[in-house]
Amino acid sequence: MSQSNLFGTDGPSQNDASEAARQAAALRAQLHHHAHCYYVLDDPQIPDAEYDRLFRELSALEEAHPELRTPDSPTQRVLGRVLDGFATVKHAVPMLSIRTETDTEASGAAAFDARVRRELGLTPQDPPVEYAAELKFDGLAINLRYEQGVLVCAATRGDGEVGEDVTQNIRTIGQIPLRLNGDAPPVLEVRGEVYMRRDDFELLNERQREKGDKTFVNPRNAAAGAVRQLDPSIAAQRPLSFYAYGLGEVQGWDVPGTHSGLLDALIRLGLPVCHHRAVAQGAEGEHGLVAFHQAMGRQRDQLPFDIDGVVYKVNRRDLQDTLGFVTREPRWAVAHKYPAQEELTQVESIDIQVGRTGKLTPVARLKPVFVGGVTVTNATLHNLFELRRKRVRVGDTVIVRRAGDVIPEVVGVVPGERPAYVPNFKMPAQCPVCGSDVVREPAEVNHRCTGGLFCAAQRKQALLHFAQRRAMDIEGLGEKLVDQLIDGGLVRTLPDLYKLGLLKLAALDRMAEKSAQNIVDALEKSKQTTLPRFLFGLGIRHIGEATAKDLAKHFGQIDRIMDASVEQLLHVNDVGPIVAQSIRTFFDQAHNREVVEQLRAAGVHWEEHEPGTVDPTTLPLYGLTFVLTGTLPTLSRDEAKAMVEAAGGKVAGSVSKKTHYVVAGAEAGSKLDKAQSLGVPILDEDGLRQILLNGPAQSPGV
Repeated sequence: MSQSNLFGTDGPSQNDASEAARQAAALRAQLHHHAHCYYVLDDPQIPDAEYDRLFRELSALEEAHPELRTPDSPTQRVLGRVLDGFATVKHAVPMLSIRTETDTEASGAAAFDARVRRELGLTPQDPPVEYAAELKFDGLAINLRYEQGVLVCAATRGDGEVGEDVTQNIRTIGQIPLRLNGDAPPVLEVRGEVYMRRDDFELLNERQREKGDKTFVNPRNAAAGAVRQLDPSIAAQRPLSFYAYGLGEVQGWDVPGTHSGLLDALIRLGLPVCHHRAVAQGAEGEHGLVAFHQAMGRQRDQLPFDIDGVVYKVNRRDLQDTLGFVTREPRWAVAHKYPAQEELTQVESIDIQVGRTGKLTPVARLKPVFVGGVTVTNATLHNLFELRRKRVRVGDTVIVRRAGDVIPEVVGVVPGERPAYVPNFKMPAQCPVCGSDVVREPAEVNHRCTGGLFCAAQRKQALLHFAQRRAMDIEGLGEKLVDQLIDGGLVRTLPDLYKLGLLKLAALDRMAEKSAQNIVDALEKSKQTTLPRFLFGLGIRHIGEATAKDLAKHFGQIDRIMDASVEQLLHVNDVGPIVAQSIRTFFDQAHNREVVEQLRAAGVHWEEHEPGTVDPTTLPLYGLTFVLTGTLPTLSRDEAKAMVEAAGGKVAGSVSKKTHYVVAGAEAGSKLDKAQSLGVPILDEDGLRQILLNGPAQSPGV
C-alpha cells in the first residue's frame, strides 16, 4: 500500500464518504416507505419507473461504497447463493398449533364460547367474553425474527420446536419489511402466514402450462414449494404474499393488553395485517362469533386468497394466561372450519369447449359433487398436455378443486380406481363448433380453432377486436352492446354490423334513439379506414398493429396478402415462420376470405398501392423519432401517431438522446422535463402539423 493511501489523500475524502452514507440512508428510507405503500397499503405514491430509478441510484452507491450495503437494504431482497440444504432453527418460543373445531355450523362457535366460559368460571349472568376473530389462511406458517428492527432470520414451523431457516426466500416477499418502522424493540419475533393469491396462482400455473412444466395442485402447495426453494432466484419468481397474526419471542417491548391491540401495533411497525377481522362479543348476537363465521363464509368466494376457516382468540391477554394450554394447544383459541374445497368424484366424459379466442379446452363432465359451497358437474383440464400429465381418462375417480370464483379443475387422479381400460383422449382435428381446422403451433401447448371470424364461439371477441379504437374505431360499440347484438341474433358475422339500421338498434334495451343514431354514424364513418387498421381488425393470430403496417407497406393490396405464399410472406419485415403460417392458415379458410369480400361489398374501403411504389426514404419524416406527451388541442394520441408514421417517422414511448422531437400538449409530465434536460426540440400541435407539411427546417441532431 502506498503512503498516500495510508494517509487517505487518494480516493474520496471523509466528507465524500459521509455524504454517500447520508444519501444511501435517505434512499433506503424512501424505498422502504414506497415498498410499504405499494405492497402493504396497496396505495402506490410514485410510478414504478421512479421506484426503479431510486433503486438503481442506491445500487450504484452501494457498488461504489460496499461498506454502505446493509442487511435491510432493498437491494438485498433477491440476493443469496443456492443452498445445499436448509439450516435448522430452534424456536425460542415453540410454534404451537391450535385446536380445530370440525363442526362447520354455528354450533361450533357456540361450543368454543361455552368451553371458555366454563374454564373461566363464568355464570350466564356474567357479560360476554370478548374475542378477536380473524381468518384462517391456507398457507405456510413463518416466524420472522427482527433484532433492532432488522429482519435477521425467517424460519418455518417445522415440528413446532425446530424449523428450517428460509430467510433468503422470505426476503423476496415485498410485503415483508426488511426493517420495521419507528422505534423497534431489541428482539421481536412476528408470526404469520405466507400464502399465494388466487390470481397469482392462476397466472403461475398458466406460465407453467405454456412452458410445458408441472403445474401446482393448489395455492398452498405452490407457496410452500416456493418458500422451500434452495435457490432464492427461483423463489423470487413465485408471487408470494404475507399476513402477520401473532408473536414469538419478545424482548424490550410492551406487548399490548389485547390481541386486537397487538395486530394494530404490528400495522404501525409496517407489517401487513389482514383487515378482515373483528372484535366479537360472545358467540351470539349481531357482533358475535357466529355472525363473523357466517359473514366470512358468505364472502369466502370473493376473497382474493384461500381460507379454510376462521380463528377465534380470547382478546384479553391476561385471560389467555388464565386459560393456559392443554396438550400443547391453547384453551383460549380455536380454528372454526368451513366445508372442504376439494372432493372426489368420477369422470363421466371428456368434451371440448371453444373459448372466445379460439382456444380448445378439454372439460371433464363429472358425476355431480358438492364442493366449495356449490354442486360441480364440469371441471377444466386446461389442455391436452395437462390432461396427459395428470393421466385423466373417462371413468377415473378424480380430485376436484373449487376455490372462490376460480373455475373448478381436476387436480389429480386417485390411483387404482379406473374400472377398465380406456384409450387416451385425443384432440379433434376440426372445431366442434364451426368445423374449421384445429392447429397447434410449434412450442405451444394450446390447440386453437382457425375459424376466427366465422366461429360462433369467437363472435363476441372477434367483434370487439374489430371495433376497437386501434382497428376500425367504431365508437360506442362496447362489450354490453356486443352482447346484445350477438345474443339477440342481430349480428352473426362482421358484415352484419353494416346491415344494422336505426330501427333495429333503437329497439334494443336501454338504447335511446340518439344513441342508436350515434352508432349508425360511427359505423358509417368506420367504412373509410386504412389497410393496416383493416388487417389488424381481422384478428389474425400474431398480427399486431406493427405487423399489419409492415404487411400493408410490403404488399400494398389486401388481395396480394390473401394470396401470398409462406415464402413470400417471409420477405416482410419481422415476419417469421410462425407468423407467416398463421396468415396463410387464416386465409386458407374459405369463410374468412368470404368475410373480407362481404365487408368490401358493404362499403368498407381504404387506399391501396402497387408493391414497392412507396419509398420510405422519400417521406418527410423518414429516420426521425418522436415522443408524444400530454393532451393535444384537436388530435388524439392515436391520430398524431398515425400522422407521424404515415410521414415516415417513428413514435417511441420514452425520451432518450436518440429522440429527435417531443410533441407536448396540456399537462405534459416527466417526458417534457426529460426532453428539456436533454435539449430535445419541443413541438406543440401546430408545430407538428407544420413539420408534417413541410418537413423539418433542418435535420435535428441527436
